[in-house]
Amino acid sequence: MSGEPQKILILGVGNILYTDEGVGVRAVEQLIEHYDFSDNVTLMDGGNLGMRLMQPLMDSDYCIVLDAVLAGDAPGTIYRLTGDDLRKSLAFKDSMHQSDLVDTLIYCELIGKRPDTVVIGMEPFDFKNMCVELSPIVAGRVPAMLEIALKELTDAGGVATPKAPVS
Repeated sequence: MSGEPQKILILGVGNILYTDEGVGVRAVEQLIEHYDFSDNVTLMDGGNLGMRLMQPLMDSDYCIVLDAVLAGDAPGTIYRLTGDDLRKSLAFKDSMHQSDLVDTLIYCELIGKRPDTVVIGMEPFDFKNMCVELSPIVAGRVPAMLEIALKELTDAGGVATPKAPVS
């Protein structure tokens, strides 16, 4: 293997119009706002792009998905999902997203280029009401979600450097 670091995609998914369903997108926005990343890291607001995410996924070796996850625990609970557990993530159920992310990964695999994928997700408080703001409980847990995502990134060979505060 050449000494090239693996290409890492941090993908925030969800519909920001439905309160906490947008937590993944909001988390990526915060990462972009507060950190600079090494050249092998791409951040993307996947929204509910479905199949249009195929190319960015195939261009990656490792994908960290940030999303709302329905697993039945208290709102604000943070999960790390891999393998079969990925289906607990809203992006991996044909919920409000146009296409199930598992299907998209299967298509990538059929073509022969599927990234290793982990979901860092959070149990939503409200994902049914239309509101562009996160609920207070979920918004308060985003920093903890980001901490876990950044550790995942570091373990995968990516570098996130906090941006200097604007004075």
